[in-house]
Amino acid sequence: MSDPLPAPIDLDLRLVRYFTAVAGHRHFGRAAEALHITQPSLSRQVRQLERVLGARLFDRTPQGTLLTEAGEVFLPRAKALLRSAAQAAVDTRAAARPSRFTIGHTTGLDVGPAVHELRRAHPDAEVHTLHLAWDQPREALLGHRVDAAVSRLPLDTAGLHVTVLFDEPRVLLLPRHHRLAGRESATLDDIADEPLSRLTDPAWNAYWRIDPRPDGSPAPDGPFVEAVEDKLELVAAGQAVAIVAASLGALRMQPDLTTVPLLGVDPSHVVLATRAGDNGRLVAAFRKCAHARLTGVDG
Repeated sequence: MSDPLPAPIDLDLRLVRYFTAVAGHRHFGRAAEALHITQPSLSRQVRQLERVLGARLFDRTPQGTLLTEAGEVFLPRAKALLRSAAQAAVDTRAAARPSRFTIGHTTGLDVGPAVHELRRAHPDAEVHTLHLAWDQPREALLGHRVDAAVSRLPLDTAGLHVTVLFDEPRVLLLPRHHRLAGRESATLDDIADEPLSRLTDPAWNAYWRIDPRPDGSPAPDGPFVEAVEDKLELVAAGQAVAIVAASLGALRMQPDLTTVPLLGVDPSHVVLATRAGDNGRLVAAFRKCAHARLTGVDG
């Protein structure tokens, strides 16, 4: 004989979210600021949740707000509950609008041929495209802002299904007055002392600066940048050089910029990323379109 189910509890997800915010910040004031509510209101909401659960969740100490033993037990379950609720909402919206599909793409990557093919094959589908910054594809996918993304490696693949579409050379982006401008090609030795702009993401920083170099030496530091446009301005001003994908260099070329082929380095990998386990009909269809129209390989 199976055990009887526990009595149902009317658990307000808003209160659960408030609890996880306090647990994350370990401070009622900072959590209240992040939630855009007042601290007294947040305290009342947490007390209401504690009454519903029949357990104290936090202890306030001089060192900050600490989880009680009951709070430690509830925290992973609270997070799972919020994730489950969010996924339920996403799945329900997807069922209500099964033909809406958004394709993300980063700068310099033309997804048009694959998008046109998807629209031709699925005229009932509402297909959209969305330009993403270089560091947004994974967040946009997991946050359900896009359903597929065409981007470049490196990319954190946790929670994603990623396949390589094609490779393209990496080139040097230089100001036209640079000593290497006009050369048929260049090597890393030619830019051993040239500062390269830096990114905040360690993986991208290492890959696009080739840092460290094959001999173990560090790449010379240049200014930090956050966007492609910032990098172009720095290079045009002669403050740094940059290593970029060939298509990006051609697309974003300005009168005072030029590119030179860079020998002896691995090519850039352009990839198609979707959420792991997402095998909906439009996801599968776009994968086929991308491999057929963006690589010339049917897959």
